[in-house]
Amino acid sequence: MTAKISPRPLILVRGFGGPEVSDDQASPYQGFNDGTVYPTRRGENYIYEGFILRALKSTEYAYHDATNVVGFYSDRVPAPRAITTDLDLDSMEGTVVLDPSVEKQVLSGGTAGTIWVYRFYDLRPRALKNYGQGLARLIGLIEGATTRHGEEFRGVDIVAHSMGGLVAREGVFAMEAEKTGSAKQKIHRIVTLGTPHRGIAFQRAPSWLLRMLPKLNEASEEFESFNPEKTTFRGWEEAFDVRRILTVVGTDFRSYNIGVSSAMNRLASLIDEGDFAYNRSDGLVKQASAQLPGAPRTFVHKCHGGPDSLITSREAYEISMRFFHGTHKVSLSLDDAEITRGRDWFGKSEFYFGVSIKPRHVDFELFHQSPPAQNCYGPFHEQDLSDELPVLEDELRKPLAEFGDGTTGWAGPDRLIWEGWVDAGAILGDAKGIVFRADFYVGERDAFGVGFSDNVVFRKQYYIQAFPGKSPRLFVHTGEGYLVGEDPPTIEQLQTLARTDNPQVQEAQLVPDTSQTWSFKIGGTGFSARLHVHITPDT
Repeated sequence: MTAKISPRPLILVRGFGGPEVSDDQASPYQGFNDGTVYPTRRGENYIYEGFILRALKSTEYAYHDATNVVGFYSDRVPAPRAITTDLDLDSMEGTVVLDPSVEKQVLSGGTAGTIWVYRFYDLRPRALKNYGQGLARLIGLIEGATTRHGEEFRGVDIVAHSMGGLVAREGVFAMEAEKTGSAKQKIHRIVTLGTPHRGIAFQRAPSWLLRMLPKLNEASEEFESFNPEKTTFRGWEEAFDVRRILTVVGTDFRSYNIGVSSAMNRLASLIDEGDFAYNRSDGLVKQASAQLPGAPRTFVHKCHGGPDSLITSREAYEISMRFFHGTHKVSLSLDDAEITRGRDWFGKSEFYFGVSIKPRHVDFELFHQSPPAQNCYGPFHEQDLSDELPVLEDELRKPLAEFGDGTTGWAGPDRLIWEGWVDAGAILGDAKGIVFRADFYVGERDAFGVGFSDNVVFRKQYYIQAFPGKSPRLFVHTGEGYLVGEDPPTIEQLQTLARTDNPQVQEAQLVPDTSQTWSFKIGGTGFSARLHVHITPDT
């Protein structure tokens, strides 16, 4: 077996701290050490210990903590006197500096697999541009340390929560301003968790209020970054490859413990859509705002912050690790469909289509769509789901404040449903192939309120089992019967089962003139469809 390459350095960037940040400055790991307990579960699904501790304990992606190697200061500090070190003077003086004694101890084995928490709130002034310059400086120090230890610098990975994604954006802008193309070279990939890339729907803090309240005035530049009329997010495309940014979008607004935010998002939906039917947010950030035009995205049914949220749930860690280290990229698309029941005669029927994706052996989802999440594709009025929906990328280029929300169309061309990353190297025990579960849902809503607003037309689970390699194969199961046990079937045995018209197993058909795309059918009472899966090695 080929030895795994050590992970790239990983930088964690926290979210907005509010007008008063003294408590945040006193927190060494900025919330990335907070986890969640699920008392009704067992094993590793019982206690999620927090992003940092999970990474430090991982045997698959081995990290170690380097947070205190770098200090962050409000005023410039000089280099320590009377020390013997091979560090250059510039790296030890300024507002973002290496500590020579800690550097010698922690980085004795190099920077591969190190975790760095970017404490931008220790810097002054409180301004995104300043935070971005500090991040660019941190990445430069990591690059220098990597070279000094004789390693190849392959860039850093970044996980950023909420406003931290805007800080990451400013860091990219600062690097691009210093040297064209440097951000693309020095940053491998970025994951944003509930980042308001396009602003916060109800964020319009009046200037008189900011002038009256000193703490608010100090954070005024940060508040302004949430303005839904701004289009600064478009700058990503010029300075970075947006396909290397995964936007994680929260959908559980009901669990957010700041009720006024959820109420304001519902009011924003009234302005956009004419009724209070939808909230479509994580409690603070609209789903439409947490995405970027052209960037991959995934939905998780978690709220913005607090217990079991985007930052404290296992989903954030697992999805990030697959994006950074996954061996294969998977996409799922709809070819054709037919709804054969439903439709109110006196109301206004709308159909919605969604899917949730769950990997094998773990109790979390890579992707989630459902009526409670308010994020299914649609509305459709045609029973073959052939309606022309708005192009997602075009809709996401508009300022959030623009009237309407047309971001519930397909995820991309050819009716793309989901794209994600899986790690074939993380297969456990005797399990064969890459397996994930797809939960399909088709629902009907009466927009006029004459009929029922939550009819289920179709709901069914399928298990997709892929065998990548020189002679790739893909099978679709209706149950787990042939996926578990001490000796699961081989490819040849599965093919035999499929040829005998076994209702539990079908071999997906390779799409003509392709080597990595398979077509398969799903269906039952009320709905049938043909979909295709595309699996490619991720480079």
